[in-house]
Amino acid sequence: MDDVEGAVRKFIAENFVMADELAKLANDASFLETGIIDSTGVLTLLTFIEDTYGITVDDAEMIPENLDSIERISAFVRRKKAA
Repeated sequence: MDDVEGAVRKFIAENFVMADELAKLANDASFLETGIIDSTGVLTLLTFIEDTYGITVDDAEMIPENLDSIERISAFVRRKKAA
């Protein structure tokens, strides 16, 4: 697990799930399909990502392919920081 995945997992644990649920959450599990995060929660997650990593998430980037799992968020953050 890299630093981004660890930070996102910790944020999810502190804001959305109980510890026992988090232990079962695979890094590629969909937040929306598992019910971990709803549409309002996505906004909270976006604020965390932007504040923590100093990046701006454009409207066109607010798609499940970028934000719907720990794995997808980690890859998205790495791409944005590399750009």
